[in-house]
Amino acid sequence: MCSALLLAACNKDTANEVKPVSAEPEAEEAVEELPYTTPFTGEKVAEEPQRRPILVTINNHPDARPQSGIAYADVVYEMLAEGDVTRFLALYQSEIPTNLGPIRSARSYFVDMAKGLDAFYIAHGYSPEAKSMLTSGVADNINGMNYDGTLFQRSSERKAPHNSYMSGENVTAAAEKVGASLLYQKKVLYSFYEGLDSVKIGTKANEVSMNYSNSAFNSNYTYNAKDNLYTRASAGELTVDHLTGEPVQLSNVLFFEMAHRIIDNEGRRDIDITSGGVAYIAQQGMLREVKWENRDGLLVAIESDGSDVLLVPGQTWIHFVPASPGIAASVTYSE
Repeated sequence: MCSALLLAACNKDTANEVKPVSAEPEAEEAVEELPYTTPFTGEKVAEEPQRRPILVTINNHPDARPQSGIAYADVVYEMLAEGDVTRFLALYQSEIPTNLGPIRSARSYFVDMAKGLDAFYIAHGYSPEAKSMLTSGVADNINGMNYDGTLFQRSSERKAPHNSYMSGENVTAAAEKVGASLLYQKKVLYSFYEGLDSVKIGTKANEVSMNYSNSAFNSNYTYNAKDNLYTRASAGELTVDHLTGEPVQLSNVLFFEMAHRIIDNEGRRDIDITSGGVAYIAQQGMLREVKWENRDGLLVAIESDGSDVLLVPGQTWIHFVPASPGIAASVTYSE
């Protein structure tokens, strides 16, 4: 009887027991794909890009380093000016930094680049050939020779000619001053991979170097597999942005071989940016040979079948390499 009562009590307790409810698996939130792509970094954005490219001559003399705003550039083109000194053409479209510089003078092939990109071109000074081109309206531009101390400001931290800067706010004011539109009208753009995790084409090369005749301008690119990005060092010094102190980080590094020739007693050059030729591309720790061509003013890397080389989304650095001694002698790499 006791056993029966105990059993009944147990059954009663069991009946009143609250049973756990199985949790329904949470539905995964759908990630909405952003509808637009930036033309020079290949990144997805919510709004259609409307800003015209801004192209700025940036000083690369050792006394001008570290530069301001260089880490914000969508693309940096590096090339020789006179002597064995390189300068940068920094292209801004995705974002304009708070300060740009030091800004240096124009060369004829800089103006040709600005024309091909349909960019608003910013420089401080010019060669005789570049002055003639800018005066005749080859490219919309503003020059510090006319606006020194107003739209262009001198930094007290550095000595001329390594101290001319323009604020991000003054970029818009500069365009208004010369009557130039900052609307993105000529749809110049690069081609990018979409949804691709890995680009493993070519020879393994975790370090790639570009060697000019003056070692102060040699560059070394080191690939970080964790971030899928390259950092850059110049003359053994990490390239950082003066605005943030953070290193420049790149998704693609390209090398275009071009004919260079001296055109005057000052050692100024003419660079053939139209004929095309051999090129190298470094992506995700790999290096391979491709070609380059000038397509309606835009310099693009191409495959052997003529199709565009696809870039990894992110920022890109492009070197113009003298045909003598040539790309094979100038670009070195190691695993």
